[in-house]
Amino acid sequence: MMAYFPFFVDLEGKHGLIVGGGAVALRKAQKLLPYGPRLTVVAPEFRPEFRELEQTDPCQRPFEQADLEGCDFAVVATDDRALNRYAAELCKERRIPVNVADSREDSTFLFPALLWRGELSVGVSASGASPAAAAWARDRFAQVLPERLEEILEFLEDIRQPLRQAVPDGAARQRLLAALAVECMEAGRPLTEEEFCRKLADAERGEPL
Repeated sequence: MMAYFPFFVDLEGKHGLIVGGGAVALRKAQKLLPYGPRLTVVAPEFRPEFRELEQTDPCQRPFEQADLEGCDFAVVATDDRALNRYAAELCKERRIPVNVADSREDSTFLFPALLWRGELSVGVSASGASPAAAAWARDRFAQVLPERLEEILEFLEDIRQPLRQAVPDGAARQRLLAALAVECMEAGRPLTEEEFCRKLADAERGEPL
């Protein structure tokens, strides 16, 4: 089996369906919500924590085909494997991306081990072979990230416009932006205004990065 390609998808405002109200379904919802989707959760019974989640609409009843109307993606996480497989097949018929918690074979997308730091989102997958191995790799990656990562990313976003004006050549601008990103990550902080202005002046004079 080939490895899964790690698509990164904008979930802001998207409508997701979660079938199931237990611990696994709750963990899936908690991982998704920071990325901004609206979640409908359908199950005969819910863990009480579901009632505390924002942007979540718990529907206390059995799953129905009509629940898939208007869905952008679905997560199926019940303890009934026949129901899980049935819901997954309905999703596939409607071309709705679906993750089935207990079955890689019935899923069309997988949940990675997630690391979220502001604008940085890292997903690590072992293609479903070992979630524990993926989580181990994610945790090791987290250990080497700078503590001020969010500040660095904000700085790199803020300098894009000044760089467009100062360095019209797109290829040269991308090389400079990459060099600045590496310098910030190695220093563990954003550049000061003086440091950035000096780099910008060097770039305008065409000096090597």
